[in-house]
Order: sequence, then C-alpha cells, then structure tokens
Amino acid sequence: MGRFDDLGLKAVQLGKDHLLVITGGTAHIGAASMAYTEADERIVTAQTAAVPGHKEHRLTDLLVRKISRELGITALLVMGIHYDGLDPEEIREISIQTERMIDEYIAGVKGVNP
Repeated sequence: MGRFDDLGLKAVQLGKDHLLVITGGTAHIGAASMAYTEADERIVTAQTAAVPGHKEHRLTDLLVRKISRELGITALLVMGIHYDGLDPEEIREISIQTERMIDEYIAGVKGVNP
C-alpha cells in the first residue's frame, strides 16, 4: 500500500451544482474554492479561501476552474491533505493524483472515458 493510497474524492450533486471534497492523510479543511461560469459560459470566475499556513489553495483554485469550465456548472471544491515531511517530488505526486481524480470525475459526469 502506497503512502498516498488514502487520497480520496467525495462528491455531492446539488441540482446542477457540484460540491467536491478531496482529503488525504490527516483530513481537514485547508482551502475551499468556488467557480462559476458567466452568462456566455466562456468566462469562469473563482473565489478561494484558505486557512493560514495551508497550501491546498494552489490546487483548489486551478481544479475548480477546470470543473466549472468543463461541465458548465457552479462548483465548490474543498481540500484538506496533510502528510508529514513531504519532499517536492511527493508534493508533485499528490498534485498529479488530485488532478487525475478531477479528470476522472469530469469524465464520469460527462459519461466518457478519461
């Protein structure tokens, strides 16, 4: 079993909107980002809040924009991932895994293979 096997995504659909939560390691709320499409659906606006000292907002802002743009919906992504003593390569691996989870989620909603 790998160090990051407990990374997970939970999602709730609220009408047309989507609430997603990604946690791993010691679960918590580190950051939350909400994105929505403007009237022409080409412009995505996002707002992010982060707990001081946490870095999840670097992922939530980019990923929630992708969700909103790809699905044309309002989305809220909450993330709390904590593992002790991460090196830069491990941080990159977590980033890759969370992006993969979002890509798979989007594909599932669209009904296509990622």
